[in-house]
Amino acid sequence: MSQSHDSGQTAAPAAAVGGDTTRERILTAAMEEFARHGIAGARVDRIAKLARTSKERVYAYFRGKDALYADVAAREHVVIAEATQMDPSDLPGYAGRLFDYFVARPDHHRLLTWGRLELPGTAAVADDPTQAVIARKIDQLRQVQQAGQLDPAWDPADALALVNQIAMTWASQPELSEAAAAHAVDPTTAARRAAVVTAVERLFPRAR
Repeated sequence: MSQSHDSGQTAAPAAAVGGDTTRERILTAAMEEFARHGIAGARVDRIAKLARTSKERVYAYFRGKDALYADVAAREHVVIAEATQMDPSDLPGYAGRLFDYFVARPDHHRLLTWGRLELPGTAAVADDPTQAVIARKIDQLRQVQQAGQLDPAWDPADALALVNQIAMTWASQPELSEAAAAHAVDPTTAARRAAVVTAVERLFPRAR
């Protein structure tokens, strides 16, 4: 896989201007382009065309493709957190919401997967909103452990990672989704969701 990415990971100073609809159009177009083609395969000229602007305008806001992808991915992590709302005392319910989110938006899952594949080991900046979301969830899990609502034997970081992985099992394995549709006893999406929720319930029962 190509590694010829732009090296910058920080938005250009112009990106600090708030409420700019051109910038929002660029981010929306970039999300579609990155989800479809990955980072190496994405083209700034296509992003500019879809955003109804110029390549020069794109680069006025972002130093390069990596910087643009980092902004898009960070925003998506925040959107996911807001849309799925983790209740630390009900991890099965949270897993179900994550499952629903990515069933409805498989392109969003592809968007995040491209970053893991093409930008491994990228150092997070101090104000990275993605890391802030993760840290907040881990802290929430630690609090319910202290309240006796979650088994304290689990490291909360491990608990979060396992719940996320189980919830995204089908989104991350589309070939198995196709096989399940053809061969599972119950081929419905509802059955796949129920399996996810049950698996998380057995590991992390809802607080009583």
